[in-house]
Amino acid sequence: MERAEAYGFSGAMSGAFLLSCLLFAAVSRRQRGPYMDEVFHVPQAQAYCHGRFLQWDPMITTLPGLYLLSVGLVKPAARLLGWTGSVVCSVGMLRFINLLFSAGNLYLLYLLLFKIHQKNKAVSGFQRILSALTLATFPTLYFFTFLYYTDPGSVFFTLFSYLMCLYGNHKTSALLGFCGFMFRQTNIVWTVFCAGNVVAEKLNEAWRIELQKKKDEKISSRKGSFSDLTRILQFLVEYLLSPKNLVTLTALTWPYIILVSLFFVFVFVNGGIVVGDRSSHEACLHFPQLFYFLSFTVFFSFPHLLTPTKIRKFLLSLRKHPVQYSLVTVISLFLIWKFTYVHKYLLADNRHYTFYVWRKVFQRHELVKYLLVPFYIFAGWSFADTLKSKSIFWILMYFVCLLAVTVPQKLLEFRYFILPFLIYRLNIPFLSLYKQLLELAFYILVNAVTFYLFLNRTFQWKNSDEVQRFMW
Repeated sequence: MERAEAYGFSGAMSGAFLLSCLLFAAVSRRQRGPYMDEVFHVPQAQAYCHGRFLQWDPMITTLPGLYLLSVGLVKPAARLLGWTGSVVCSVGMLRFINLLFSAGNLYLLYLLLFKIHQKNKAVSGFQRILSALTLATFPTLYFFTFLYYTDPGSVFFTLFSYLMCLYGNHKTSALLGFCGFMFRQTNIVWTVFCAGNVVAEKLNEAWRIELQKKKDEKISSRKGSFSDLTRILQFLVEYLLSPKNLVTLTALTWPYIILVSLFFVFVFVNGGIVVGDRSSHEACLHFPQLFYFLSFTVFFSFPHLLTPTKIRKFLLSLRKHPVQYSLVTVISLFLIWKFTYVHKYLLADNRHYTFYVWRKVFQRHELVKYLLVPFYIFAGWSFADTLKSKSIFWILMYFVCLLAVTVPQKLLEFRYFILPFLIYRLNIPFLSLYKQLLELAFYILVNAVTFYLFLNRTFQWKNSDEVQRFMW
């Protein structure tokens, strides 16, 4: 990192943290008490603060990573600064921990962008800083910086684990993956993703050797015809069935294997992945979740995915491969018909944006969910097209993880899309400076609208005196 870039990033990080502190103060003044899921998280953390580690709220569905870390940070700070009474582990104090996580996420995003795109000499330091700031202000993640939720910490440990994986520190990566798992159980998928990075790298090396042996055959490891893909899949199966290769991969990924094995032990002993209230968090095959994620990604990455050039390329691809697209359309229609689920929370809670998305779009008519299929197909094609710089093995590994983290979720909840979105955005090529500025401005606008609604457009339910606020 050049000195000018280091100074620039330090300034950007300091400025972002200062602005976040000002916004934090505004949120804390308007909403002093616990709100939404904080009603469960805050009392649980406060119980831990008072040494009641055996007390557990059965409505909480995640492991106690957030509460243990909160106690580990707040208690020493309280002793050092002489804080006593209600200040220790107060709502504001607990929320401030997520503000620290937010600053850490900005730094990790910058380091990840630097590592992933280090071979691209055309990317300037200013572009890296700008892209890191943009992702750190990603609206769905940034909003929960100011509430006591698990999301900022979950993202922090997962990104940190990914960074260590890219640098080859796999033991540290697995340990950080365990911390991420303690914040949210589904983060085990991103431990598999880190292991998959190692496997994909070895597969790429072996595939290049395979190509050298068959120079007369025009096989691409990144994109190509259906026959090329068939050959790649055949190579993948043969490689993974080789005992020698399996021993090599096991030696490289054993820290991740141990963590995943512990996860299965946990699921067996616990009787499921969810801790606490399982009735509202049942796993199912909710395939349209993938379509919702792709739509979500197009919305927040429109400078990358929704461009005239992309649309022209898609139409050209559609004209060249009508049979394949017809088959994809039929499969998509079938998945929507048979596997669409509507969670009771989605229909009942008018404080979340998803409530209005579902009511204004999907509930307008029974056919709407089917009429959106052409858009889903375009979104999927555009999404995959931006990843064409990655190897086919990396893409296959990422999509497996994407399916694993989205499809089993019955509830349409934008927070579940944060990590797969960030992993995707970190790995696609940089835009032009103009489009980067457009993306940042869009995020700032969405954040401004969200916080305005949360702080100023309050309302009340007929059967409750509590003030209600709009949120993600």
